Amino acid sequence: MRLLFAICTVIALGAPSFAEDYPTRPLRIVLGFTAGGPTDIPARFLAERLSASLGKPVVVENKPGAGALLAALDVLSRPRDGHDLLLCTYFDAVNTVLYRNPKYKLSDLVGITLIARYSYAVVVSPAIPAQTFRELVDYTKANPNRVNYGNLGAGSTQNLLAKKLEKIAGMHMTPIPFKGTPEVMQELIAGRTHIMISPPLAVVPLYETKQVKVLAVTGAERMTSMPEVPTLKESGIPLVAYAWLGVCAGSGTPAPVIDLLNSKVGEIVNSAEYRALVEKSGSVAISSTPQAFQEVIEQTANDAAPIFREYGIQLD
Repeated sequence: MRLLFAICTVIALGAPSFAEDYPTRPLRIVLGFTAGGPTDIPARFLAERLSASLGKPVVVENKPGAGALLAALDVLSRPRDGHDLLLCTYFDAVNTVLYRNPKYKLSDLVGITLIARYSYAVVVSPAIPAQTFRELVDYTKANPNRVNYGNLGAGSTQNLLAKKLEKIAGMHMTPIPFKGTPEVMQELIAGRTHIMISPPLAVVPLYETKQVKVLAVTGAERMTSMPEVPTLKESGIPLVAYAWLGVCAGSGTPAPVIDLLNSKVGEIVNSAEYRALVEKSGSVAISSTPQAFQEVIEQTANDAAPIFREYGIQLD
């Protein structure tokens, strides 16, 4: 009994000192998509500001592939001490139900804080003559199997939303997978890819320079950055969808470290500079408690599971 008490005392005394010493080396923020995309831009902003706040270098590492699965597995394979973080998205939640053997469980992820919420933009290549969403629907019906759409894999939001649009509106499109949003945008501009349902951060600059068209957005309201673009609901399509970004760690990361990171990242997310960065491109800066973010992660996986069953989507 005395030995057990002594061990517990050491553990109790050791936890605060760990938090006080943290970080002891450079931090990594790993993301499962290519550089320059809608997750990469806020990640690099966070890394720069977090480095200044913590007094240690914070580097961003892009590990695209397998629908962000490679990035999650990389972070979860490292010591869970708060030095290896994941810029987490919808993918990291749904991969646990999308793959037959994802190699990690939802409980392996710990949410630190949300950093953004956004609706999607229905982006169309200039090669497609449609000027409204209804015209796009008619065009795909008149040209079955000749219109394609870019997505980030079978279980990606882009793929699922496209399938929902096909079902609701009677559209006909062929999916083409890509590793990252920037690559899809290049193909849209060139006219080889026709449609993508994309996060707005990657779209607004191209839309403003008329390199692509945006015919609708998936939110309940229009975006302030593109106020002239109607919602799908305004276009007669009963579909509303949002996405989120956040910072995660592996389970087992000490609670004092999670709390410290929540505070530090939250300060950055609530700064005027960060809000300006994301909101001018159609996203909303939002922070949260770790508990509230964990609920979002779990709800995302729970919502996706029946959709995957409906469309028969599961990956090995």
